[in-house]
Amino acid sequence: MGRKSPCLKPTLVTILTFVALYAFFNTFLTPINPNPLSFESSSNSPFSILSSSSSSFNSPPPVKVYLYDLPRKFTYGVVESYLKARDPSISIPVDDVSNLKYPGNQHSAEWWLFSDLIKEDRYGSPIVRVLDPEDADLFYVPFFSSLSLVANPIRPVSGVNVNSNVGGSVYSDEEMQQSLMEWLEEQIYWKRNNGWDHVFICQDPNALYKVIDRIKNGILLVSDFGRLTRDQASLVKDVILPYSHRINPFIGEIGVEGRNSLLFFMGNRYRKEGGKVRDLLFQVLESEEDVIIKHGAQSRESRRMATQGMHSSKFCLHPAGDTPSACRLFDAIVSLCIPVIVSDQIELPFEDAIDYKKIAIFVDSDTAVKPGHLTKMLRKIRTEKILEYQQELKEVKRYFEYDDPNGTVNEIWRQVTLKLPLVKLMINRDKRLVRRELNEPDCSCLCSNKTGARPTF
Repeated sequence: MGRKSPCLKPTLVTILTFVALYAFFNTFLTPINPNPLSFESSSNSPFSILSSSSSSFNSPPPVKVYLYDLPRKFTYGVVESYLKARDPSISIPVDDVSNLKYPGNQHSAEWWLFSDLIKEDRYGSPIVRVLDPEDADLFYVPFFSSLSLVANPIRPVSGVNVNSNVGGSVYSDEEMQQSLMEWLEEQIYWKRNNGWDHVFICQDPNALYKVIDRIKNGILLVSDFGRLTRDQASLVKDVILPYSHRINPFIGEIGVEGRNSLLFFMGNRYRKEGGKVRDLLFQVLESEEDVIIKHGAQSRESRRMATQGMHSSKFCLHPAGDTPSACRLFDAIVSLCIPVIVSDQIELPFEDAIDYKKIAIFVDSDTAVKPGHLTKMLRKIRTEKILEYQQELKEVKRYFEYDDPNGTVNEIWRQVTLKLPLVKLMINRDKRLVRRELNEPDCSCLCSNKTGARPTF
């Protein structure tokens, strides 16, 4: 038997000591990387290759988004036109845009996303803004399309041309849409991939309606598909956004104490199309005990009454409006008032992260309008179950808070990043297909009117 080397034991001890010291210094004395999405590693580290591979496997690199530097009239200019139309004494253009306030309304997602992209501290975001378009995975087009719809005043001011914008001409949303497309279609990065890698926000159901067929290849950020055709939008390529809630969130613990009303609704009774169910619901519910159902338009007083009603009710009715969704759903969620959804075609935000069956009750329209059915069903729900709903609402409430650093804005960007594989697929697919107009959408790809292989020479 050969003799053991006298150097073997000391060598092993030395190696183990070195590894232990390295682990100690690396764990306790190395500064923590403040950016969890960073994949930089020191080339001097003996474990740099292993660390890089491990990090890349656990967390994909953030999606790179380029923010188009649109002409001012499409962003701050829309806000200025809106404000000027309602107060002709306002001096525009505004010198310091940091003092410019976006008019508070339910479609303010366009302002929140734009503001998020231009701020310096974007820690924790699932995307990173790049300044070189050559580096971009996606291109964001920040036109304030929903505000543009209502930039003209509701009523004229005597003796003043309230429809004038900064340049003195009459403001026209349709002209703005057309002007946007004329500018965009001249951009090399729009033409390069037929718009597949572009992101548009059109949260109001009528936003960008004039040019929707020209941007339908892109990722559309919408509230629902109520006024979009199946060759324009789909869950496959687009993202459903929540409306901004209009009432203050409920501050307090879960419980039924103080929630003395069974069911609450306040809003317009008469709507078009799918919203006609509202009038039928009024007919079967307005005489019910402990049900508050009121007709009312948006105003400061109606918001105060809605806040009081939602905070003091166990359930909040959410019928369809002119389109399947409405802002009251999100008012109810932040109020911890269990939504009762009567909207047969509704699409909901962030359904890969939220199980709405745990926070809401769904009733089809035909069943909901049967006299006595809805209230009888709700009264049978035990207090313990109500508390379970409320606890779940409290858990997911942040998804519907645009001002929460880990709330709606980050979740929207996360949803956008999930579309990137499809974007890349469509870009590559586009390169081999010839354009051919179809009577029906190509079932192999929503929002594509291209079929037939492009010949290769």
